[in-house]
Amino acid sequence: EWQPYPTIHERAPWQTLPLALRQSYLTRAEALAGTAWPNLPATLFLEFARNGNRRNYEIPHFERRGMLGTLVIAECIEDQGRFLDDIVNGIWAICEESFWGVPAHIGRQTAGKGLPDTREVVVDLFAAETGALLAWSSYLLGERLDTVWPLLRDRIQREVNVRILTPCLERDDHSWMGFHNTGRRVNNWNPWICSNWLACTLLLEEDEARRQASVFKIMRTVDNFVDPYPLDGGCDEGPSYWGRAGASLLDNLELLYSATDGQLQVYDEPLIQEIGRFIYRVQIEGDYYINFADAPALAYPDAMLVYRYGLRIGDPQMMAHGLWLAERQDVQSGGTDEAAEQKSGAMKRRHVPTSVGRLLPALFTLHTLPTMPAHAPLPRDVWLNEIQVMAARDEAGSARGLFVAAKGGHNEESHNHNDIG
Repeated sequence: EWQPYPTIHERAPWQTLPLALRQSYLTRAEALAGTAWPNLPATLFLEFARNGNRRNYEIPHFERRGMLGTLVIAECIEDQGRFLDDIVNGIWAICEESFWGVPAHIGRQTAGKGLPDTREVVVDLFAAETGALLAWSSYLLGERLDTVWPLLRDRIQREVNVRILTPCLERDDHSWMGFHNTGRRVNNWNPWICSNWLACTLLLEEDEARRQASVFKIMRTVDNFVDPYPLDGGCDEGPSYWGRAGASLLDNLELLYSATDGQLQVYDEPLIQEIGRFIYRVQIEGDYYINFADAPALAYPDAMLVYRYGLRIGDPQMMAHGLWLAERQDVQSGGTDEAAEQKSGAMKRRHVPTSVGRLLPALFTLHTLPTMPAHAPLPRDVWLNEIQVMAARDEAGSARGLFVAAKGGHNEESHNHNDIG
């Protein structure tokens, strides 16, 4: 049986996490205990169709998931049952949602924008993320959930099956899969959804034949992302999307590596390595990155993702970049250091665990972080010939002097903002 990370029943790994980190999760969970779960009324969902406002629904939508992730991790840390009722309330509230995604994505249903048609399943980014959140919650807590209600885990399994497992396995018409796209590459939706679909499959799919078929289809689907990818590793969606493009590819590869005891790995492939290196090649200085495509000037790559990717491909520069980010993001103490918070605007987002599948490898990698120097590589010259992005600075490894970046290529790219020049 696949056991990728310690569950609540394995006390030693949870109890040996850094004390400040454990305390930070317990403090946040204590503040959440007994509070009402955010409401998601139909009229709030309709705002996107009525006036284009997506944020008013998304804020409580993501708040629900962040609350659940925080409570689950806190319960695993403490194992006293203090947060179980709140966790069950959160799981139940999410299972009762008509659609696990967001209003801006419901237009993919036949009925178009508006309220979800529950007769037609739409698998978007956040439906897949939600399925994985519930799957990891069930895996981590296991029989502890049964003490509140013995059929709760069965409810999770049935909901994830109907909303994620079956529609992804039995249908090929999801555009993000890339099986019927003509003339346009799939974007970050492909590896992002696949990584969560894969987690749901490995954790919840009970039928061995369906599990094997699903894993094989996921690999073929991710191939549709990798095969046409620029050989220079450039993310044409912009640096801020690397975290859900290249890094989501890593999520898939790590799950497959773990589930096959390391027998399935492609980290020695040049393209896989170049996809990882992109993120440090486009850093200007500090939190500033070259902001072509759908990217703000300020970006906050997840420190542990960057470090783990660098470790897998054997790139000391990428590992050093991840360690440098880890210092800025205060990963050892869970974001409680005020000085670190002032350094990086990523703090509040990073420590709201809507993606438990990413949080777990981060938590259980902390004790292995090396003492090698942490620094931003800041290469002197960068030329990504396929996406035609260049950068140059006066001095390698330094922000002193002049820096220049430019983009050629074309504007017919995913998330392109007329970036040529």
